[in-house]
Amino acid sequence: MDILNPAAPGPRRNEDIALDLLKFVAGTAGVGRPAAPSTGFSGATAPKPEEQITQLLELYARCLRVVEGKAAETAAEKEAAQ
Repeated sequence: MDILNPAAPGPRRNEDIALDLLKFVAGTAGVGRPAAPSTGFSGATAPKPEEQITQLLELYARCLRVVEGKAAETAAEKEAAQ
């Protein structure tokens, strides 16, 4: 009888890869984080939680398209339309 090892490396789903990409991009770019308080003049207001969620969901959709290879197709279609 074979025992499945869930920790064993194997093929990953596109959704999992897109989620890892989202975590990297969001952490690097600071997407989804509230604005840090600072002294002095601050021209930008902190985004609302709903806006942050929308940004993260849009970013995830973009990451998933990139992982699936559809982003290159979309960019080529846009260039062809111009």
